[in-house]
Amino acid sequence: MIALISGCSDSSDRTNNPDPGPGPEPVPLVDRAYYILPPGNFGGLPVTENSLDQLPLYDGLTPLRGNVTDADIERLYLPEDFMPIGETVLEPTERPGLEILYDEYGVAHITGQTREDVAFGAGWVAIRDRGLLLGLGRGASRVAVADVPGINAFGLVTSGQNFVPSAATEQLVTDQVELLVEVFGDEGRQIIDDAQAYVDGINAYEQANDINNPVPWNVNDVVAITAFIGSIFGAGGGSEATNSEFLSTLINGLGAGVGNQAWDDAMLFDDPEAPTTITARFEYGPMTGGAVTGSVLIDENSIVSLDPRSPEVVSSPEEQPALFAAAGQPPYREASNFLIMDTDRSVNGTTMAVMGPQLGYFYPEIVQQIRLSGPHVEAQGAAVPGLSMYLLIGRTQDYAWSLTSANHDVRDVYVEMLCNPDGSEPSRDSLHYIFNGECTPFEIFNAGELNGDPLIYPVSVHGPMIGTATVNGEPVALTRKRSTFGRDGLNLAGLKNMTEGNATTPETFYESANKFGFTFNWGYISRSNVAFFSSGRLPVRPAGLDRRLPTWGNGDYEWQGFLSQAEHPHAAQAPSGRMLNWNNQAAPGFMHGDGTPYGPVHRVRLFDQFPEQVDLAGLVGVMNRSATEDVRSPAWPAVSEVLRGGDAPSPLAADVVDLLDEWVADDAPRLDGDDDGFNDSAGPTVMDALWGPLAAAVMQPVFGDLTSALDEVRSLSGDPGSGNQPGANYVDKDLRTLLGQDVEGPFNLSYCGAGSLEACRDSLWQVVETVSLELAADLGDDVSTWFKEGSRSSFAPGLIPETFRSTNRPTFQQVLEFAPAE
Repeated sequence: MIALISGCSDSSDRTNNPDPGPGPEPVPLVDRAYYILPPGNFGGLPVTENSLDQLPLYDGLTPLRGNVTDADIERLYLPEDFMPIGETVLEPTERPGLEILYDEYGVAHITGQTREDVAFGAGWVAIRDRGLLLGLGRGASRVAVADVPGINAFGLVTSGQNFVPSAATEQLVTDQVELLVEVFGDEGRQIIDDAQAYVDGINAYEQANDINNPVPWNVNDVVAITAFIGSIFGAGGGSEATNSEFLSTLINGLGAGVGNQAWDDAMLFDDPEAPTTITARFEYGPMTGGAVTGSVLIDENSIVSLDPRSPEVVSSPEEQPALFAAAGQPPYREASNFLIMDTDRSVNGTTMAVMGPQLGYFYPEIVQQIRLSGPHVEAQGAAVPGLSMYLLIGRTQDYAWSLTSANHDVRDVYVEMLCNPDGSEPSRDSLHYIFNGECTPFEIFNAGELNGDPLIYPVSVHGPMIGTATVNGEPVALTRKRSTFGRDGLNLAGLKNMTEGNATTPETFYESANKFGFTFNWGYISRSNVAFFSSGRLPVRPAGLDRRLPTWGNGDYEWQGFLSQAEHPHAAQAPSGRMLNWNNQAAPGFMHGDGTPYGPVHRVRLFDQFPEQVDLAGLVGVMNRSATEDVRSPAWPAVSEVLRGGDAPSPLAADVVDLLDEWVADDAPRLDGDDDGFNDSAGPTVMDALWGPLAAAVMQPVFGDLTSALDEVRSLSGDPGSGNQPGANYVDKDLRTLLGQDVEGPFNLSYCGAGSLEACRDSLWQVVETVSLELAADLGDDVSTWFKEGSRSSFAPGLIPETFRSTNRPTFQQVLEFAPAE
């Protein structure tokens, strides 16, 4: 296992130079804290200067790559030091005890004499600055609460669609409010009181500004929006049906022996070369123990996803952003990262971090910068409109924290054996299933109406039906169970603890993070400590299961509890002084979601070129350089070594390989540094055209006609910025094995050239030649001029026209250095 806290070093260590003799007295250390949120902190219409004023700063860092200075940090980030920036404007609320000051970047500094004042002010600010977002998300958030199959709650918001929850769906939310008290007692009551003060602030703003809202905001809205955020970034697993059908396809096409081996290789689970954030081993592997008796092999091409809309409803282009195949791999987002340095790796002997979530680029942005100040709270950072009486990510006076999506396995697909009460043969249309030996009816749940059309679907004891399939020719139903279902609101307790300053030690940090049932990797620094915790309400499954496959739902294989806090990956004071995470595997031995493969090639490996000790500018530089680096590039050296063992078929093909060698040696930049509209290198043009065919050529000797099926389940071409790179991992591990290099956990099978290095080389040169000729036909014979347009990002759903140079860095980001405690 590649442990990322071990890192790299070079001779540029500025602390190991010979003693130059007496120098100036040490300068007293002070805290340094900054943050950024593009395009700006205001998110309404019409736009204001605070809607767009952080975009030039955000874009200005990108072309610097690794050449970042302290002056750049001061120039391109905003201070996060509990002080308003520049001139301030007082926001009138007519509430005694509450002061809201807006600084020149539109960041609200909320000061209250009581905690109710602070929460009220946060609600006022949320609706003032994110009223458009809250209006779009209020109904859609209930889709997340109910786990409506095949409907992407976030897609409803970004496409402006309208969901009206049913009374039954609203009751699911109300039940969670009551659960807060049941689970947390007085703390739960305090959360409810805080939420009530918060929505009072929202309602007061609307009343003061003559905004007609026939249904005032309430505590249920806070809980529902919490579920909404968890559904986007805080859930993993649920891909077992897709995995299982793919296994059947391979067995049918390749035979049971080779098919099982090829599937195991393709899944990329439990790879000892996968980079991890910590080195300590935590056992949570694919197999639950004993012979596999409770996992199910679904027949090839038998899955039919459920559509919860009425049968007469026909999909329209406007609805597509909110729809997905219910029985397929659930949608998720992941691109967040943190780079944390302990005192022994810091030039100044301080703790440092560059960290933030990649939330996507939206207008209105889905978080807002805010400062909360009152009794027992002094915190600044990013909060989610709708629950911004607490911070999602931020800092207190003595510590800071951030999150990355972990995609842990909190969702399982169950295979329900269908039955009919009269004993007749079941069909896919049967609405009963066998549980604990009885023919049990599905509950028919009416979730509400989407654009006027009812969403109605069956629900078993495990969860909503997501589709049907066959097993050995017999019809079955597929349902999906989520461990946090009905418990979304409980996650507020973790954010409350962090915001109130209760995580002053690694141990209290673990306790707070463990209250978060959503699946996140938490990074933490204080004045004297760094720490890591990977959260989620993670089920303990019974023996007899392969977690990558669906589970029989007959009652014999139910969950047996959940991992304890101590069983979650966690660490403090990393031995190498460095904790790095970019949605990679948390710890050795710890499987994340069944749709989340990990191998040796992962973007977190791009966090390299660290000196033995680093300063804050150097840390930002490592992050910023990697943000424009092609994630597939670490796999190229193995390809180049195979190719260079023989002669190129043409000078053009040789030029292409030379160009990629030089580009990768320059850290494979995908960047339009001079902002002329085109990439600065031809490398991205060649890599994008070449990589998919190369990866297919590597796998083709074993997969044959099923290579396209592999590509559908595990992308061969890969996204140049995505963390998980199955195609690059297949190429890297197989070619290194073929070259005779040291490989931990080699594949079961030999792929490229069917194990012949010469045949492999010939097949790869053929791909290079073919692709080179195709590119030359369009772009000319001089490979150095093959520039493609530089990628630019825009803000969904298109309410503002601004674009900027694409970068693979967090949307919201903090840059922090804490001076040691005196």
